[in-house]
Amino acid sequence: MDTMLAGRLRLDTRTFAVEEVPIPVPGPGEVLVAVRAAGVCLSDIHLIDGSLSPFYPVDTVKDSGALTPGHEVAGVVHTVGPDVKGNWTPGLRVVLQAGQACGDCADCLRHMTCRQPLTRGVDYDGGWAQYALAREDTLLPIPDHLPFDQAAIIPDAVSTPYAAIVDTGAVRPAQAVGIWGAGGLGAHGIRLARLAGAAPVIAVDPLASARERALLFGADHALDPTAGDFTEAVHQATAGRGIDVAFDFAGVGAARAQATTVLGPNGVLVLAGLTPEPVSVADSIDFCFNVRQIRGHYGSEPEHVEQLVALAAAGRIDLGPSVSAHVPLTEAADAVARLEKKVGDPIRLVLTP
Repeated sequence: MDTMLAGRLRLDTRTFAVEEVPIPVPGPGEVLVAVRAAGVCLSDIHLIDGSLSPFYPVDTVKDSGALTPGHEVAGVVHTVGPDVKGNWTPGLRVVLQAGQACGDCADCLRHMTCRQPLTRGVDYDGGWAQYALAREDTLLPIPDHLPFDQAAIIPDAVSTPYAAIVDTGAVRPAQAVGIWGAGGLGAHGIRLARLAGAAPVIAVDPLASARERALLFGADHALDPTAGDFTEAVHQATAGRGIDVAFDFAGVGAARAQATTVLGPNGVLVLAGLTPEPVSVADSIDFCFNVRQIRGHYGSEPEHVEQLVALAAAGRIDLGPSVSAHVPLTEAADAVARLEKKVGDPIRLVLTP
């Protein structure tokens, strides 16, 4: 078999369809992975609707004008390319990092601090396919008892909120944490904030079903942002001190603006959800007087994925409830529509080739 099925996005028209394409051949230092599971993320929706574009597209994407989405991928090693140094034997179960360092810029060449500017499924072909190429330094073995669907969502749906909480937000035990948006990122943010020792954990979402889920995922309080007594409820939940660290996992301008109004002294707002909307602060004098901060956040680092695989393998976090449904690869367009329209209010839909 020389061809495979893959979801292909035409970047000029933003049209998406599952097509038959040639199976890629691994080059030097590359491994071909037979995909077993691939998550569907809101970033994929933004890519398809045009609100997100490739940041640093590779030549093959530029030349073809098309891209295979999918940055949450797990599978088994199928074929090993030349000059691969690691012991990536066929059949080995692996998860793929969501991106890779470019290897060309000054940070890569001199300082080794590149923050993975090339994103899988955005700048180069991803895993909404039967097979996916991966540079060997972006592969991570997974244990036999960690299901492919749970492993696949770690490199973004879980690692992005994890990195936001433990690094960018630097959450400490007994801090009051607010989670705006209890969807694909926020649901995990609730569990991870609790794992980090935050107390209380306050979930904020306009959907009643999302608030119910937030409580099941470990939130101490689940609030409706449109309620007239919202601010009072936050102050009551935090004994009047306000929120120490707030996270926008929804990517909604109104959520960010609201979060700034309930931060306590020295409070921090972390922008983890993506949106082109501006950030607004209603009272900047009060914001400055109380030494509050707004911090940007994007993605995660390879070590965060490694830590989460270890935590999941050790049973510290169960990702089974995060997989809302499995969808055949041939129905990828339907999965996109379901996520975009919040049909069933999914946390993560997972494509299965």
